[in-house]
Amino acid sequence: MAEPTVLGMTGGQTLAVAGMIGAYGTAQAQQAAAIQQQTSYMLQARDNLAVAEVRAEMSDQYAQIQAGRITKKAEIEAQNYKIAGNQLLKNLRATNASARARAAASGVSFGEGSALAVQTENVRNVMMDVGIADLNALTAQVLGFEDATAMIQSTGYQNFLNVFAAQRQAGQFEQAGKAARQQGGLLANATLLKGATDFAKTFV
Repeated sequence: MAEPTVLGMTGGQTLAVAGMIGAYGTAQAQQAAAIQQQTSYMLQARDNLAVAEVRAEMSDQYAQIQAGRITKKAEIEAQNYKIAGNQLLKNLRATNASARARAAASGVSFGEGSALAVQTENVRNVMMDVGIADLNALTAQVLGFEDATAMIQSTGYQNFLNVFAAQRQAGQFEQAGKAARQQGGLLANATLLKGATDFAKTFV
């Protein structure tokens, strides 16, 4: 009795065609999975890099704000030293005026002798203190500017390293995505080849 046929094919041939169709479907699914995996890697690479760039920008803004605060603090401190110096000069004028008044009240010439010596000594001592106050004011400004500059430079360098690391990681994700795509293509081709081989054996 003849073997039943479907569209002129034997049962074995029909199964072979079905197997070929199944192999093709599996190969397409493997390629789709590889594309999906590659897309996932690319999205992760893009997101990681974007986050690193945003963090770097925010960190730079914070450093700028902090540097501004340090600079302002240094300016206020320098201003306080200048105010202190001005107060010393004001006190000097009052002290010497009092010394001259006492000398005049005692009938002593305040422009010579011991009265003048006292005033001269007062001026010398106060000017030394004023000089120190001015030096402190300058030092406060210089150190404040140095601290602010160092903070900005340090933050910029750290941001560069962070973004560079994110870029390298993004490159690694992209390479992994390409490898997954290639592997998926090879696997799909192998599945198709096996299906075609099995199909051909049936009709030989």
